[in-house]
Amino acid sequence: MQSVGIYEAKSRFSALIELVEQGEEVRITRHGKEVVRMLPVRRRPVISDEQIARELGQMDALHASIQPAGSSTVDGLRHTGRSTA
Repeated sequence: MQSVGIYEAKSRFSALIELVEQGEEVRITRHGKEVVRMLPVRRRPVISDEQIARELGQMDALHASIQPAGSSTVDGLRHTGRSTA
């Protein structure tokens, strides 16, 4: 992390942008107090659209495979839960 004053940031703006592009965090201060923080932009998403679609498909398949014990009505489930306890 690099910290620079506003005047220096104006003078070295291109160089500071290059640092940020390389993954460095740059903080710009005014009278010793941070007023701007420059961070690199994430270029790749954490998870791709294909991975999301695959995970959702697996969740749908799991959901479809789950069958409640006993009856699928609320009363049936309540009765099943009480009889196994």
